[in-house]
Amino acid sequence: MKVLKFGGTSISCEQNILNVKKIIESIDEPVIVVLSALGGITDQLITTANMASVGDNEYEEELSKITARHLNLIEGVISCSQLCAVEVQNKVVHLLNELLNILKGVYLIKDLSIKTSDAIVSYGERISSLILSYVIKEAKLFDSRKFIKTEKHFNKHIVDFELTNWLIKNTFVPLPKISLVPGFISSDKETNEVTNLGRGGSDYTASILTAALDASVLEIWTDVDGFMTADPKAISSTYVIEHLTFNEAIELCNYGAKLIYPPTIYPVYHKNIPIRILNTFNPNTSGTYISNEQNSTVSGKSLIKGISSIDDTCLVTVQGLGMIGIIGINYRIFKTLADNDISVFMISQASSENNTSFAVRNADADLAVKALKEEFALELEQGEISDIKAEKELATVAIVGENMKRTPGIAGKLFGTLGRAGISVIACAQGASETNISFVIKLQFLRKALNSIHDSFFLSEYKVLNLFIIGVGTVGGKLLEQIRIQQITLMEQNSLNLRVVGIANSKKCLFCKEGLNLDTCISELKENGEDNSPNHLRKEILKLNIFNSVFVDCTASKDIAGLYASLLKNNISVVAANKIATSSKYNDYLNLKETARQRDIKFLFETNVGAGLPIINTINNLINSGDRILRMEAVLSGTLNFIFNTLSAEIPFSKAIRMAEEAHYSEPDPRIDLSGSDVIRKLVILTREAGYKVEQEDVRTNLFIPKKYFESSLDDFWKNIKELDAEFETMRQQVASEKKRIRLVAKMEKGKCEIGLQKVDNHHPFYELEGSNNIIMISTKRYNDYPMIIKGYGAGDDVTAAGIFADIISIANIR
Repeated sequence: MKVLKFGGTSISCEQNILNVKKIIESIDEPVIVVLSALGGITDQLITTANMASVGDNEYEEELSKITARHLNLIEGVISCSQLCAVEVQNKVVHLLNELLNILKGVYLIKDLSIKTSDAIVSYGERISSLILSYVIKEAKLFDSRKFIKTEKHFNKHIVDFELTNWLIKNTFVPLPKISLVPGFISSDKETNEVTNLGRGGSDYTASILTAALDASVLEIWTDVDGFMTADPKAISSTYVIEHLTFNEAIELCNYGAKLIYPPTIYPVYHKNIPIRILNTFNPNTSGTYISNEQNSTVSGKSLIKGISSIDDTCLVTVQGLGMIGIIGINYRIFKTLADNDISVFMISQASSENNTSFAVRNADADLAVKALKEEFALELEQGEISDIKAEKELATVAIVGENMKRTPGIAGKLFGTLGRAGISVIACAQGASETNISFVIKLQFLRKALNSIHDSFFLSEYKVLNLFIIGVGTVGGKLLEQIRIQQITLMEQNSLNLRVVGIANSKKCLFCKEGLNLDTCISELKENGEDNSPNHLRKEILKLNIFNSVFVDCTASKDIAGLYASLLKNNISVVAANKIATSSKYNDYLNLKETARQRDIKFLFETNVGAGLPIINTINNLINSGDRILRMEAVLSGTLNFIFNTLSAEIPFSKAIRMAEEAHYSEPDPRIDLSGSDVIRKLVILTREAGYKVEQEDVRTNLFIPKKYFESSLDDFWKNIKELDAEFETMRQQVASEKKRIRLVAKMEKGKCEIGLQKVDNHHPFYELEGSNNIIMISTKRYNDYPMIIKGYGAGDDVTAAGIFADIISIANIR
């Protein structure tokens, strides 16, 4: 025998009731079916009663809506003889007339007692179960008021289990094939007046019956597939938890997971009878199985089972030096709260005992503070207690799981995750059972916290990085394409989801928290993008408040680089192809790196030097392993190397520059390359990463193009640069006669930097450098006699985009 409970949504309309009928009639063994009121009816009854109690005659209109809904439902689901339909209609109308008379009394005396309120709301379950008894032909209808008995205890009705269990066992003998029972309703054991088991009490009714009759299982049929790893409204990647222990289920229920009324668990827990949560609208799923077994079916990679939250939280704090060592302070606090019927769902106290904080619902906050100030009026006057205050607009989050017990590092991982997301914890608590860690944060960070924790504890199928890509022209466009092509592979092989949530060019920006379509986002940006500016960009990114965010700068904009400090302070990682920030004032560069380190996020800029070559990463690895960089010698401009390799009798200097620009090797303004300023920036960045303090003006430069060519407009530059063709042809011929080649070489020795043209012979490592390749020789304490050499493509949209892509991947910590 099993017990099934169907909630209000399961029987809210004709089709749903027919689904329930099909489920019940498909079961071979005897079943007891506990039913809630039709979806929304209990709330309507409470509203109607409240209207009547204040003398609002519109209560009659509300009751007529309730009546019409039930009668229309009967007409739709009773498919037998007209006589049968008339019979159930008459019975329902009789009950509704009783209800009308009660409401008239409430209206006339303008008073609604608890006893009357209990009687009014009971009609929802009484009518729904009556209708179902005519829909399911084999069913026998029982009246739960006759066997669920309660007694009054501190203004609440609690179940008298000894009497209730005896009555249940005698009522269900013999046991019918299908028994229907209205949930929620009970009666006082002394007066037989109608009482109820509280909101969610239908679950409790089903559990009481299950335990009393030693059923094999309690099935709770609802409108979801089971307990989810977190709130699916906040996290799109949640999934059903296949198995929970009773302790885990209780913890999740207490912190916002509303699938089960918490008292439901206790009767079946003591009898070790499992609960299964199932979906009326998707009956073929296995749902969530709740038992005493700690097993099992859940992947071992998850240290926690689920995350629950309460978005209606106020933290009340009682503090004062006079509390230290005083016995009975907390007794007085919580007795005062209990006397005022205020429920506390989390407590946190400092070990010094100078403050006690507790979480309550926002609606209870003002009353809690008022009552406590009255209780501690003398202590407040004498200064022993300095303040009693309430902080609203907060949320409580709990992570739950039996696997947390005695597992080192859970709390560290949790709070580290929150820290990296830039979320401050206001208060926290962990029980000795170690199945729950609860903490309070600002409400505005709730969604971000849930996503961050879900991702960090491997509850999500994929680790997610949310990317804002700024500059979607050449390099940025290639990056988007590379991500689009590789996206599925990364998800399948590395469980990594790269989600582009924002893109921008110099004029427009486009955002979508759920992720942009990479096939169409560029055209959407042009058609639907909003006007862009650096300040607007910053505001929109911070407003989205997305977890695991990465700002990717594919521009050469000083204004965009100026956003890094603010973004890093808000725990947004930065990946920059833009060299401006890292080559600007040394203290600014240092502050950006220090901010990233303090916030435990990433500031990566490998492509600042050598496009996709792993130069900066290699230098960092050398230094981190205890080596010291003594000297560096490099060709760092793929543009200039391409130009000097391309020069020939047929291709003059000016044409070679134009070819570099057309191939996208040069900066948008090629004068940046030709002036050596791009190489200066790269050398400064390398020197700083090697551990030396250097500014751009410290670099000694030997220019090979007169300054006048850089002082006019870009159009004038293209017109006038041809004047140097003859001079460079002469130089080319001379160098060729010496069997040498020209290279713009950047040098650093113990922090001293210089750049200039250099002739290299065929014995030099720089001689065979082809096309736009870069090369760097690094001499260290370990690599002194034989320097380390890194060589490869140093310019080009594809390789630069690939270098940015590699930095992004490294943030996800995958291999």
